[in-house]
Amino acid sequence: MRSTGRSATVIAGAALVLGCVSGPAASHPADAGKRVLVFSKTAGFRHDSIPAGVEAVRQLGSGGGFTVDATEDAGAFTAKNLRRYDAVVFLSTTGDVLNDAQQTAFEGYMRHGGGYVGVHAAADTEYDWAFYGGLAGAYFQSHPAIQPAKVAVEDRAHPATSGLERTWSRTDEWYNYRSNPRDRAHVLASLDESSYTGGTMNGDHPIAWCQTYQGGRAFYTGGGHTKESYAEPAFQQHLLGGLRWATGDVQADCRPENGYRPLLDGTSLDGWKQAGPGSFTLADDGTLTSSGGMGLLWYATSGFTSYSLKLDWRMAGPDGDDNSGVFVGFPPSDDPWSAVDNGYEIQIDATDVPDRTTGSVYGFQSADLHKRDRALNPPGEWNTYEIRVEGERLRVWLNGVQINDFTNTDPARSLADGHIGIQNHGADDQVSFRDIRIKELPGKGD
Repeated sequence: MRSTGRSATVIAGAALVLGCVSGPAASHPADAGKRVLVFSKTAGFRHDSIPAGVEAVRQLGSGGGFTVDATEDAGAFTAKNLRRYDAVVFLSTTGDVLNDAQQTAFEGYMRHGGGYVGVHAAADTEYDWAFYGGLAGAYFQSHPAIQPAKVAVEDRAHPATSGLERTWSRTDEWYNYRSNPRDRAHVLASLDESSYTGGTMNGDHPIAWCQTYQGGRAFYTGGGHTKESYAEPAFQQHLLGGLRWATGDVQADCRPENGYRPLLDGTSLDGWKQAGPGSFTLADDGTLTSSGGMGLLWYATSGFTSYSLKLDWRMAGPDGDDNSGVFVGFPPSDDPWSAVDNGYEIQIDATDVPDRTTGSVYGFQSADLHKRDRALNPPGEWNTYEIRVEGERLRVWLNGVQINDFTNTDPARSLADGHIGIQNHGADDQVSFRDIRIKELPGKGD
């Protein structure tokens, strides 16, 4: 059984087996933390950066509280052995690296909740194994020479990309892929093909993505060709975030996301109005943070009828007692209490009674607390809400997990047409928001 603990335990003094081993990956004494297997067998081109990559994962494990085993022996891929691991890293593997029985064992591992991390040439692996192609998300096609490029960070809540600037400039060997994974996976970052030469994906060039796949978690990054990548702090954090998500240490929404437009893109508050006391401060990195209150920052340009609203939020306090909420379905007003009296609040504060805590329709309906607790990241980590309004039905997803399904029956609070807003609750409540975006939906649903 894989550990179900939310927090990894630092492994003090654990011996970490790295590099090639002669047999299946060596085992270590049982511990309460996570365990990761790094697999770097090659049957095609071999990257000279593999040892640096293995060492980097070792260091990330030492600092991040997970044990690392490493092997190039495909014999490690048995059902019994794989059950020991919370994630398996395919580190620049190439060609056909597993036989039929080993493939079957890995498929079973993933379908029972396993984690996959693909790094760089993991996309140049197992072209005739359909399960693996779907897991990796896309196969390698070609690459130009190593050169600098600009990476556009599309998701700034996922732990693999939350610490990055909107534009990440770095040097690597930039893969072109045989297909675009965007419709099947959640794209975290993409290449700006105008910033380098040799891109062949017509301006939509994902380079890092995640997805839930047949019961497991899959993260892929196209970076990591060069030895220097693994000494680059930003790339190390990118890889660590992918590992933490794949092992289940943190949560994120990895459903495909298409068709949204920004209401708050991090550069200005155009279209938004502050009602009542307090304010929000917009930082250079696009983070919007509350202060004072009780007030409401609301989108005044237009109301909405049938839509999916997504936004990223984070509580600052160590105990999760930072009060704020997302309001929907209220009429335009400079009085913040109008939203309270005429709309609905999706609560953020995690410390109150069930119908007034994270994911609740405040004062009306609790979230599914079991699902909420499994999906919620702790204070200091980013979370993503999807709030979907269709007719009088209001549903809430937290980090990709549906936690509430509420139907309004009060004509005075009709959800059929209304505005949206975010609350600044009080002087001691600091909640941050990022990337508020919306997709308007056809019809009113059921």
